[in-house]
Amino acid sequence: MEIMLLNYTSLKLQSYEFIKNQILCGKLNYDTVYSESKIAKELSISKTPVRDAVQYLSQEKYVDIIPNKGFCLHKMNEQDFIETCEIRSAIEGYCSRKISIEYTNTQAIETINELSKTLEYQKNLIDKSVDDFFESDIQFHLILVNYVKNKELASLLKNYRYRIKNFTIRSLANEGRLKSTYHEHLDIYEQIKKGDHSKAYESVLFHIDHCLENLLKVISKDN
Repeated sequence: MEIMLLNYTSLKLQSYEFIKNQILCGKLNYDTVYSESKIAKELSISKTPVRDAVQYLSQEKYVDIIPNKGFCLHKMNEQDFIETCEIRSAIEGYCSRKISIEYTNTQAIETINELSKTLEYQKNLIDKSVDDFFESDIQFHLILVNYVKNKELASLLKNYRYRIKNFTIRSLANEGRLKSTYHEHLDIYEQIKKGDHSKAYESVLFHIDHCLENLLKVISKDN
């Protein structure tokens, strides 16, 4: 019985990771209904672990379940984006404040240097496409979060990866947003480098609020 349970858990995890990776790699399309049976066949497993994996992905807002048909990619709404903004503000605001308080420590200095290198690279991408800029944007924020070495925070942020990707790419789509994003990142960096933890925290909140503001403009245009 225990061996069967372990095998089932393994198959469910396999299904979960497979579907999630397909989503994160952009291999699944919006407005397409995907069959759990077909995925099970592709993985050469039964439908049950796939179905349960889809349930988890639905709870994490990667997908929406369509009864008796399958599932489709979750279309993020305004509330999803607001919640993502609030989560990011809480995590990244805390992390930037901590780095600023410890700005003379060896680890903090190394992190500040990483931020500087990322910004230099990012600066050269301002006139490029959103996709080119996006990766450096994500890298900048990951450097902030990785500083605290908190597994729970990292795990929480990982669960929001899909939402953050949607949030960031759509926010960056506004004209002039690449340049303003770079300058907002630069301000965060400068406050951290000076050890001004209050302004560093405020700069992160301003940046993420500005991202949300630009995103809502894009949504408004689409509608």
